Amino acid sequence: MNTAARTVVDGPRPAPGRAVRVLSVPLMVFAGGLLAAQSEVNGRLAAQLGTGPRTGIAAGAISIGVSLLTLLAVSSLMPGRRREVAGIAAVFRERRLRPREASGAVLGACFVASQGLTPMIGVALFSIAVTAGQACSALFLDHIGLSPSGRQAVSRSRVIATALAVTAMGIGASEQLTAGVAWATVLAAAIPLATGAGLSVQQSLNGRIARVVGPWAATVNNMVVGLATLTVAFAVSLLAAGSLNGMPGDAGLYVGGLLGTAFVALASWLARVHGVLVLGLSVIAGQVLAAGAIQAALPHGHATPMSLIPVALTLTGVLIAFRQRAHH
Repeated sequence: MNTAARTVVDGPRPAPGRAVRVLSVPLMVFAGGLLAAQSEVNGRLAAQLGTGPRTGIAAGAISIGVSLLTLLAVSSLMPGRRREVAGIAAVFRERRLRPREASGAVLGACFVASQGLTPMIGVALFSIAVTAGQACSALFLDHIGLSPSGRQAVSRSRVIATALAVTAMGIGASEQLTAGVAWATVLAAAIPLATGAGLSVQQSLNGRIARVVGPWAATVNNMVVGLATLTVAFAVSLLAAGSLNGMPGDAGLYVGGLLGTAFVALASWLARVHGVLVLGLSVIAGQVLAAGAIQAALPHGHATPMSLIPVALTLTGVLIAFRQRAHH
């Protein structure tokens, strides 16, 4: 066997203990906050880049490109990480992982590109669409056993937890929805609905890769495949109407890639600890908290006691799913 491959992982890793499962919950919520912040940053970047579908794809490609360059630069300074990254190809060549398990990165790239729709449909509607897709998909993935933590049958408590998360996002988006939303905007929300469902698949498949090669190498693999996907998509998008304005000068518009790197690395490990549903619900809780903070920080933004209701509902869903998971 190739030396680089041998340094990756020698066998299945032991199941995490109770202390790890409990302490990792705040990390999952934090990961959700990272995702919400990335959506906000990438949405602003897309708006600055120009018009048409190419801007969202370009913003996603830039975000993933920054992630990949950062990971490779750090890997070059750390021999252990460098060996892990070098061993990825050997792991696939030796069929310890199948090529389809790398396809989660394609779905993740689609989600990153869809973040460019945020300025058009609004943060609230974007979030509820992603949440609905993500939560329902996670419930199904755990049921069929695609999660790296093993099969977890659909139960009443898991369905209730999922419903609470979707309801919470509905309440959070109620102000925008009651203000009137054009049908074109609602139809556009079908895109983040689909990419939200794909996000859970990505977390599941990345968790499987991380179980073999570790979270760091799994994140690098995710960024390589994702960047290749968006590069092809960008070339195709040039056939559609739209324009590009060139690269903005605001450095803050490029930090989305770093936020995405941290999210993918955390999600790759945490999917193995709790399964996709508990991870997904916790991520949703983090998104709710971060979206509220972002909204309050915007000019003319405000936070009200009503904004705490979605947070409470989502965290209740996390607790229900976590307790049901702990009893199995």
